[in-house]
Amino acid sequence: MPLTNYIFTSESVGEGHPDKICDRISDAILDAFLTADPMSRVACETLATTNQVVIAGEVRGPASITPKVIEDVTRAAIKDIGYEQDGFHWKNAKVDVLLHAQSVDIAQGVDAAGNKDEGAGDQGIMFGYACRETDVLMPAPIHYSHAILKSLAEARHSGAASKLGPDAKSQISLQYENGKPVRATSIVVSTQHTEDADPDEVREIVRPHVLNVLPKGWMCPEDQFYVNPTGRFVIGGPDGDAGLTGRKIIVDTYGGAAPHGGGAFSGKDPTKVDRSAAYAARYLAKNVVAAGLADRCTIQLSYAIGVSRPLSVYVNLHETGQVDEMKVSKALQDLVDLSPRGIRTHLGLNKPIYARTAAYGHFGRQPDADGGFSWEKTDLVDQLKSALR
Repeated sequence: MPLTNYIFTSESVGEGHPDKICDRISDAILDAFLTADPMSRVACETLATTNQVVIAGEVRGPASITPKVIEDVTRAAIKDIGYEQDGFHWKNAKVDVLLHAQSVDIAQGVDAAGNKDEGAGDQGIMFGYACRETDVLMPAPIHYSHAILKSLAEARHSGAASKLGPDAKSQISLQYENGKPVRATSIVVSTQHTEDADPDEVREIVRPHVLNVLPKGWMCPEDQFYVNPTGRFVIGGPDGDAGLTGRKIIVDTYGGAAPHGGGAFSGKDPTKVDRSAAYAARYLAKNVVAAGLADRCTIQLSYAIGVSRPLSVYVNLHETGQVDEMKVSKALQDLVDLSPRGIRTHLGLNKPIYARTAAYGHFGRQPDADGGFSWEKTDLVDQLKSALR
């Protein structure tokens, strides 16, 4: 019997969190390669610590993307986030670029040759999820956690919250009744701040951003509203805690409300199904829910390295479906080519659209005119309805 009354919690981290800085740098480098050559292969990992950035991984792309270009892209990303601190500064940080050529063993599995289509860049399982808890068909706890931090960052960049620093985290616990979220039971926001900002001042800077994001009447009790629970958060970013690419995979996806295959996204070009197939799975799940075929939908795709077609396409409608799940799976496979090449073509993924995904989640965003967040479109709705009526 499904659980209907419970409390569920999700967290988010802001663009200045050490791990998110690394995601942003890795994706900015990926965008640089894709701008120069849309067929570039990139698997870029970043480490950041006190005034030090190390970039490693494998690439196959144009010679115009030199180590100097990569260093410049890195510094620009750090500057845009807002780091000009003694312990981490866009201008003063040391940047080591240790990228090398893509393995020929991996490349031969991915490349098309003769009658062989392009294969997946690795084995693995990827999940997509959608539900009716928010208008963007995302779970409410992660959606509102992201929105609080995005609002704070916009205020910091505009100068309206000049005493806040780039590093920040949020966490929301929501009460569910009859399976639907109805209110927050607790909210935690930790944000870096200037030396002269006292705890009460920071609390009141944060408060309106929480109130403006949550639905009316959802605010938690005052004694469950925690802002900088330790009392001080001046030292932050990579100076306070080292960062790594790909360490916030639950923040990037569904906040723990859905399964995760374990693969990270940032720094990976779309031949890597860790990224592209996860986007495709979200696209399919969102269209199923948007079409009114279910209130919740989980989709799993699985791949083998060098093999073009998915090994399985699993659909779970969580007992909310209007049609048989096997029929939904077949209809989705008929409508969308789920080979790596098919996904990249259908969603237009060989474009420099990735740096913008590095903070505030890869899902639940509005599609951009230039092709960014194409996996959030609901353009399969009519076709699904026709196929499954």
